[in-house]
Amino acid sequence: MKLWGLRTRLLMAFSLLVVITATTVAGFTYVQSRTVILQQAQDATARVLVDKATALYPLGPLPPSDGTLNRISGELSDRDLSSLVFHGDRAVGSEQMRPLISPELRAQVRSGTVAWQRVVSEGTPMLVVGTGFTVVLPDGKRQDSGIEAYVARLLVPEEQSIGELATRAWLIGGLALVFAIGLALLAARGVLRPVRELGAAAHRLGEGDLRARVGVRGSDELAGVARTFNGTAEALERHVGELERLESDARRFVADVSHELRTPLAAMTAVADVLEQEVAHLPGDAGRAARMSIDETHHLTRLVNDLIEVSRFDAGAATLMPEEVDVAEVITASLRVRGWSDEVEKDLPAGIFAGLEPRRLDVIVANLVGNALRHGEKPVSLRLSEADDWITLEVSDHGPGLAPEVLPQVFDRFYKADSARARSGGSGLGLAIAWENARLHRGTLIAANGTDGGAVFTLRLPRQVVTA
Repeated sequence: MKLWGLRTRLLMAFSLLVVITATTVAGFTYVQSRTVILQQAQDATARVLVDKATALYPLGPLPPSDGTLNRISGELSDRDLSSLVFHGDRAVGSEQMRPLISPELRAQVRSGTVAWQRVVSEGTPMLVVGTGFTVVLPDGKRQDSGIEAYVARLLVPEEQSIGELATRAWLIGGLALVFAIGLALLAARGVLRPVRELGAAAHRLGEGDLRARVGVRGSDELAGVARTFNGTAEALERHVGELERLESDARRFVADVSHELRTPLAAMTAVADVLEQEVAHLPGDAGRAARMSIDETHHLTRLVNDLIEVSRFDAGAATLMPEEVDVAEVITASLRVRGWSDEVEKDLPAGIFAGLEPRRLDVIVANLVGNALRHGEKPVSLRLSEADDWITLEVSDHGPGLAPEVLPQVFDRFYKADSARARSGGSGLGLAIAWENARLHRGTLIAANGTDGGAVFTLRLPRQVVTA
């Protein structure tokens, strides 16, 4: 699973949604429940204090005596409540409560209200509630007695209940998160399965399997994408089939035309050979016309032969008949036959043997050297070397080199880089044929520019060719 793949993002989205929702709901529930529990504890304690204080009336003469204050403190205290009664600076009851009663709380009680305050004493939560006492005068009016009574109770049970609520909230949130992850996995599986199928089909289509299709399930957006993909693949298969048919027809047409031209060309070549012997005796325009006819006949013959050779490669009919040869001897013979021995600088060490087809190596050398002599500048250099199970032949010239936009297309058929080279009189098939012959030998032919300028063609062939 990829770190930030669709499955991971779905899991994170579901988990984040559940965490936010569970935290919000649990937090709101916790705060509300805590408020209700504490409010109930406050109300209950206040009611108990008011009820007990009411039962103490009448208080007796004022100012109250210590006995009256002790009676009040004793009546307010029980197992759950501690009490402290004030009258001015006098205090009766639990002295441990005195630090718990803040000046703010006493001020509220003195104002005539029942007030409370939550405090923590030595790590224990407590609730302190206070009230004041009034007396009824003979004329019916009420008068503050100056007596303040405070009770304190532990909030441990309430805190335990609140803690249990928090624990349950976390537990429910955790269970919700686990449930959400499970749902996310199911959703991711449902979403990713057609996506994976679509990706696999697209990969097969990209590798050339034009019959790749994906199953269409349902009627949702993914099903629409699958139908679109299948329609596109079908259209592509039809178009490619049509192009292959047209290409096959074109190749067959070229092959047929090339073969049909061989017979008249043979006759024309014979005539050209006879005419070539007499061209020196022909005057003026007749001589020029004869030389032009001879040159164009030879050029047409080379073109037809090249087309026939290309058609063999296209049809898969080109075969390889390797034999053990001295590579330097084959290259030297190829140069000598064409009269190039003195035009080329050679570094051809003897004794480098390889299992190659001499005729096809001759074609490669003839095309590479001929291309360098026609389009480059002298000196043209040939350098033969060997390394492990490979031999390397490097053909270089000192011309302007190949433009960057030309390099990727230099082995294309009929491609002529006129803007980068001198005017070409070739067929545009020589380098393509050389490349096909190198490939037939399970080797490579690469074009580049040298560090000192000029084009460099590097041929690498295995010492022993494994034929199918």
